[in-house]
Amino acid sequence: MDFKGYILKYFDIVKRNFFKLFSRDIGIDLGTANTLVYVPGKGVVLNEPSVVALNQKTGQVVAVGKEAKQMLGRTPGHVEAIRPLVDGVISDFEVTEEMISYLVKKTLADEKKLFGPRIVVGVPSGVTNVESRAVRDATINAGARAVYIVEEPMSAAIGIRLPVHDPVGNMIIDIGGGTTDIAVISLGGIVRSKNLKIAGDKLNNDIITYVRNEFKILIGEKTAEEVKIEVGSVDPDMGNFEASVRGRDLITGLPREVILTDSDLREAIAQSVATLVESTKEVLESTPPELVSDIMRRGIFLVGGGALIKGLDRLLQEELQIPVSVANEPLTAVARGTGVILENLELYRDVLIEGEDELPKEKITKSK
Repeated sequence: MDFKGYILKYFDIVKRNFFKLFSRDIGIDLGTANTLVYVPGKGVVLNEPSVVALNQKTGQVVAVGKEAKQMLGRTPGHVEAIRPLVDGVISDFEVTEEMISYLVKKTLADEKKLFGPRIVVGVPSGVTNVESRAVRDATINAGARAVYIVEEPMSAAIGIRLPVHDPVGNMIIDIGGGTTDIAVISLGGIVRSKNLKIAGDKLNNDIITYVRNEFKILIGEKTAEEVKIEVGSVDPDMGNFEASVRGRDLITGLPREVILTDSDLREAIAQSVATLVESTKEVLESTPPELVSDIMRRGIFLVGGGALIKGLDRLLQEELQIPVSVANEPLTAVARGTGVILENLELYRDVLIEGEDELPKEKITKSK
């Protein structure tokens, strides 16, 4: 390295240390159902539903996160509870910006920093350039100094400490709220992947449809999610579970209560689970044989909220004849991965979809 190179490297180190003193780094798992915020040295500091309540008369934000989710299905006419992300991508730019801004401010509420934070954001695999740019722009407008975009299965693999840079095959299935990412990773990149619109929200809708058809009762999304968590099972040998649900009788229009069992839930989500299994087989079929050999030895790792469905790992293992295990703390794997990337940005720079190092001169102007 010549003298000029040493000088540039020296100033780069000085600049990074300067920003560390006067700013904070943040990792965000921007999910359809929940958004998690990770701060290096502290861990996951926020886990909020990706919901924003808006006053339609004034256009003002009424609530964000847990408070807004409690309003789903319970708001008066002029207040609307909105999920600004659909299938893992931004459907409402302004509302997403408001949500990210709220989460960043809440995270940094006790810290007075001169510069905005550097933020690593996890997005589903296979996002388009337009979708990736929308995430970046919304995050910049929410106050970020620099934004780095990483695919969620890659971030999850890093979060559970898989050797993503080694010449070995790592397979991960990230079952989130809006999407499921199935990915084979090797040498710092995603070799094969598939993104499905079958995840937590689809299973909730399956349950709503089943209860409506079988019991002639209409239940809400929140009720469906609660019964899925409490009773949902894909393995009949896991034991017997049941829960009562309340809804509106479609015949009389009056409230009614019924008991749902784990057998009912298995029937309700059977088609979606079968699609998940078939999609995993398709990814394996297109994976190079050397990597398949590694996966057979190392196994498949499940992360995301859907990984907690009772018996899903056993079902996949039986269908694929490959060891399948649920990662430790699967709900926070992607968020923890963003934190690891922030702490070792140079090491993981090649896994990023997009990065921005410069301090933006002005905020992005949203198109009308």
